[in-house]
Amino acid sequence: MQSESDRIFGGPDLSSGFVPDLFQTYSSDDFPRALREFDAFGKPTQVETVGGIPYFINEYWTARQRQANRIQEVSYRACFKPQLPAFFIQHLTSPGDVVYDPFMGRGTTPVEAALHDRVPYGCDANPLSRALVTPRINPPSLSDIGNRLAEIPWASFKDCEHERLLAFYHPRTLAQIEGLRGWMMQRSREGRMDQTNRWIRMVALNRLTGHSSGFLSVYTMPPNQAVSVESQIKINQRRGQTPPVRDARTVIYKKSKTLLSDCLPWARECLFLTAQSHETGEIPDNSVTLTVTSPPFLDVVNYERDNWLRCWFIGVDPKEVRISMHRDIREWERFVGRTLAELARVTRIGGYVAFEVGEVRGGQVHLERSVISAAAGLPFEIIGVMVNQQEFTKTANCWGVANNRAGTNSNRIVLLRRE
Repeated sequence: MQSESDRIFGGPDLSSGFVPDLFQTYSSDDFPRALREFDAFGKPTQVETVGGIPYFINEYWTARQRQANRIQEVSYRACFKPQLPAFFIQHLTSPGDVVYDPFMGRGTTPVEAALHDRVPYGCDANPLSRALVTPRINPPSLSDIGNRLAEIPWASFKDCEHERLLAFYHPRTLAQIEGLRGWMMQRSREGRMDQTNRWIRMVALNRLTGHSSGFLSVYTMPPNQAVSVESQIKINQRRGQTPPVRDARTVIYKKSKTLLSDCLPWARECLFLTAQSHETGEIPDNSVTLTVTSPPFLDVVNYERDNWLRCWFIGVDPKEVRISMHRDIREWERFVGRTLAELARVTRIGGYVAFEVGEVRGGQVHLERSVISAAAGLPFEIIGVMVNQQEFTKTANCWGVANNRAGTNSNRIVLLRRE
């Protein structure tokens, strides 16, 4: 009878004794071979050599491979799917290993690490990142959230100070948003931001703007790409819409119920930093087994502009956040080199770095080449470049981007192994 492993991979290589498995943890020597022999979705891996570097081209994960946990439903610009870090976590680590992301953004990698019983480490220059990540590791119960929402004095939130935001919100809803913002900021000053408060703030951050009744605003862009007030006024005029009443307490509770509906990420130990990716002295030497990360792609995304509303809600001036944006490829390469040098310090011997760079500028710029160049002279072995070919999701289609014509059509991951 054909085994499950035989069925998925088209039969084992009995002559070598090497049998790849979809969720097997590989030794550092076996993993490159597993990539070459991977055909879990019915396609053989294509291997091409460019400049002496092997490129492993295949579909290594899809939306159908595993349904992403609902707690990953937090929006952030240019974030990768949870299936990407899950692939490397499952293959290259064991329970209890440290998994790290120096550009953690919404926290896809550390949250996925905790879901797989690994130790999550993360870092990001933007303080908004920790506000999105920390509450989702060891989250509060739904009953605790409901009780805390009942304690918040919603009835006393009656006045609106920031009237320009009425382009997004009904006056009663804006009063609730401003009231909740002040309530949270006061507790932060008093050192009373427990996990339940952090959770409620995180959910509110992700319900500020959107395109359905599940958000606090009138129809607009999602909170990870907030438009300006002037742009929203034009949207309202073009659509003939006015902001409806939304009850913040109801919206937050309903979304919390959804986010907590799957198994939850628990971690006995974790470490999250707000710092530059090359200034992470709090992370011990040789402590990280796997890094899965994706840095800012040159100047493709303006995180300051896109997150202005969420930064306002948590009391952060986005102009003071040192997020790297480089128009010049050589400057970006030096920035990556500093990050890789720090990763060489914190990564244990035999540990991996999966450095995802996607495609930019219509596929004319191949950032993986700059990553490989930046790694020169560091104690890393270049295993190769994984190219995960994919079809666009419904989310990408909603922006009017045609598959294989614009945007990111594939994940390009530079694989480095610590020597």
